[in-house]
Amino acid sequence: MKLDQDIALALRLADAAGEAIRPHFRSGLVAERKSDSSPVTIADQAAEEAMRRILKAEVPRDGIIGEEFGTDEGSSGRTWVLDPIDGTVSFIAGRPIFGTLIALLVDGWPVLGVIDQPILRERWVGASGMGTTFNGKEVRTRPCRELSDAMLATTGPQYFNDHEGEHFMALAAKTDHKRMMMGGDCYNYGLLASGQIDLVCEAGLKLHDWAALVPIVEGAGGTMCDWNGEPLHQQSEGHVLAIGDPARLEDVVEAMACDH
Repeated sequence: MKLDQDIALALRLADAAGEAIRPHFRSGLVAERKSDSSPVTIADQAAEEAMRRILKAEVPRDGIIGEEFGTDEGSSGRTWVLDPIDGTVSFIAGRPIFGTLIALLVDGWPVLGVIDQPILRERWVGASGMGTTFNGKEVRTRPCRELSDAMLATTGPQYFNDHEGEHFMALAAKTDHKRMMMGGDCYNYGLLASGQIDLVCEAGLKLHDWAALVPIVEGAGGTMCDWNGEPLHQQSEGHVLAIGDPARLEDVVEAMACDH
């Protein structure tokens, strides 16, 4: 019953974020630069503020980790992780493939996740012990018989350093690399959960970038892990794999031959 209440709360957060974001889409707004040179807009800030207001009113003992406004420590062992606009570059460019990410961690492990695309009105929801849904209908990842058949996606080569890029290209060489996709941020993980693509490989991600994605991918039958095949938790580094068919996990890790 508690999980049902948490899902309902997460959906209200997504609704509030969407209301804050939509008026700014393709509005010509100007982005600022954060200390790490990544862009941020008033839409990012307004969306996170809207979600934080709800959480502080309804679950004041829970912690909050947000991309824009940092960490509020809680006392319940539960932490909400918020990324108001994952894919700000796409948002600024007017491409509706960004998303609001909402996760709930319990003792550092993701148990609930939402990807909300507020322009297309597309929403993936995943939670421990439940099947992932897309706009209310259950979805599943697709089987992949051979790694050479796999369609691979990543946000972009600029997010890999030289060493990471070598590992990524080693994986890409083993996949159907002529169908490889660049760009997409969190949207790629939703597509993977819906059985549209097979693999996503990223580096340099922060907790707010991936926490919501784990329950969504795994609830659809896939797996998420680091580049060594280990499960993701709050202390994981930012080397992330999403694999639609868990039977390909060993193939993927072997192809990357990573030693991180």
